[in-house]
Amino acid sequence: MKSSLIILSFFAAGLLLGISRIFPAEWVQSNLSFYVLCLLMFSVGISIGQDRNAFRQFRSLSPRMLFLPVMTVFGTYLGVVVVGLFFRDRTLTECLAVGSGFGYYSLSSILITQYKGVEFGTIALLANIFREILTLLLAPWMVKYFGKLAPISAGGATTMDTTFPVIVRNSGKEYSIVSIYHGFVMDFSVPFLVTLFCSI
Repeated sequence: MKSSLIILSFFAAGLLLGISRIFPAEWVQSNLSFYVLCLLMFSVGISIGQDRNAFRQFRSLSPRMLFLPVMTVFGTYLGVVVVGLFFRDRTLTECLAVGSGFGYYSLSSILITQYKGVEFGTIALLANIFREILTLLLAPWMVKYFGKLAPISAGGATTMDTTFPVIVRNSGKEYSIVSIYHGFVMDFSVPFLVTLFCSI
């Protein structure tokens, strides 16, 4: 929750600075966001590569649990298709690109901004932050009514970092490995799926 509020604060600060026109227009029109994206992808690669403990834990997973990320993708896209019916000014592929962020707001919003512009990148940022916040707030309710895997699917790409503590607290420690595995796979899929739908 704290990290989401920090991200929102930086977004709000950037919005206010943009409105006030403090920074030169050349900065906005440059490839600065592309270089930030490259740096972000580099740091993601380092964090995944260094977590050797996670690789060892994956080996003990039940074969049935290996398909959980696939079901998360399927459920997310099903929800996006339903919600997308109400947005007639946006194509289905654009809506699917936003859904493909799976809560990974920092990476997905930058990618979508590169392909679709600042307005749609902002929509992606807010949509994915809301996904994380709702998982943090509603995890106990999800477990009670939909089962212990529900907050893991709802958390999307955040289940091995920001939503991990609340998942372990509500679903149980036995689901910690599943949560880490799920977050790892979803993290890895975001740049490929977002780019795919933005390119169509």
